[in-house]
Amino acid sequence: MGTIKLMHAKLHRVRVTEANRHYVGSITIDQELLDKVGIIPLEEVEIVNIDNGNRWSTYVLPGLAGSGQICPNGGGALLCKPGDTLIIWANEYCDRAQVMLSGHWARVLLADENNQAQEVFYQTITPNGETLDYNGYETANGKKMTNLPLMVEV
Repeated sequence: MGTIKLMHAKLHRVRVTEANRHYVGSITIDQELLDKVGIIPLEEVEIVNIDNGNRWSTYVLPGLAGSGQICPNGGGALLCKPGDTLIIWANEYCDRAQVMLSGHWARVLLADENNQAQEVFYQTITPNGETLDYNGYETANGKKMTNLPLMVEV
């Protein structure tokens, strides 16, 4: 069946704390946030600025744990400004046949206005015969989330 690319980790609604266009590429992210979703230093991430629609990909550098730091560097710094809201996610390559057999999960961190973890939950796909069922909002302890904020602004 081949290999497919699936999201494995996401930082949702983090805010830019600074932008450093003179640094050589990357995005610096609070190490605590990285640890909570399983993104590692030098891992490639995709980024979308939900304030202006800009999108880019780069690699991650760890910032001071607990600082809330979100600092696009290099060219990415030109695509945002402090206070902008970003969605940052990392993908992994998976064997499609294995996913159909055992499913897949991604860890998601929903940030508050200070880039602290408001909630960490899983988005999962689980096998159901010949198809996969999607479950978007299950907390790390297996509890269904019922009070999610609106994920898409209308």
